[in-house]
Amino acid sequence: MAKVSATLNFWDYFVFGLMLLISALIGIYHHFSGNKQRTTKTYLLGDHKMSVFPVTISLMASFMSAITLLGVPSENYYFGTQFFVINISYIIGTPIAAFVFLPVFFQMKATSAYQYLELRFSSYVRTTASLVFAIQMILYMGIVLYAPALALSAVTGISKWWSIISVGLVCTFYCTAGGIKAVLWTDVFQSFLMFASMILIIIKGTIDVGGIDIVWKRAMEGNRIQFFNFDADPTVRHTVWSLAIGGIFIYVSLYGVNQTQVQRCLTVRSLRDAK
Repeated sequence: MAKVSATLNFWDYFVFGLMLLISALIGIYHHFSGNKQRTTKTYLLGDHKMSVFPVTISLMASFMSAITLLGVPSENYYFGTQFFVINISYIIGTPIAAFVFLPVFFQMKATSAYQYLELRFSSYVRTTASLVFAIQMILYMGIVLYAPALALSAVTGISKWWSIISVGLVCTFYCTAGGIKAVLWTDVFQSFLMFASMILIIIKGTIDVGGIDIVWKRAMEGNRIQFFNFDADPTVRHTVWSLAIGGIFIYVSLYGVNQTQVQRCLTVRSLRDAK
């Protein structure tokens, strides 16, 4: 097998730059299109006129950060496929978020999930929750930006700072310029690239090792194929109980009350579309 170069060439940089440019152009387009983001309702909620397709793709994309793309394959390689069981919690958590939490926010005609806290308790509770969420997201975004930059730096030698600053500035630009519409449609564009890349990597990797049967054989030999561990020991890394039950709370916290997800759901025309 030919040795693969661990440096980026001109076309690699071109594709990376083109992806950032298209993302920025989407923000510019939505800044000057329609009513040009003149109202808060347009800027934050897209006038409640977004279709289900971009919102669905955006919800899925925002759930799959660089941490997910790098961490889950690593988890499966080193500790086996038991983590796959967490998908059970998603099946259970989805109707909880859709039928318990979303109707509340639609009935309120809210722009923020934290408006409920002010109406139910006080402005102090809303401010405190908003502040905690802001701090959490700042820390989270730091990891999300640093993780892929670290991976690129380790494999190709590209500067971590160059990667972090370029991606961070472009994301900030198109979000600020185009509002929620730009965020949704940029997510659609980037999701296409993300899933197409993952599929191509899986196909290429499978071909290189000799086929699906070889992949499965090596996974079995490495004791990586593990499902439905019902061990009640809480010190075990992953079990059905910790993933299926614990995952429900994680999923509902993300899709039921997390501002980044709730705001996306509130951009559609009706509660039915959101569900």
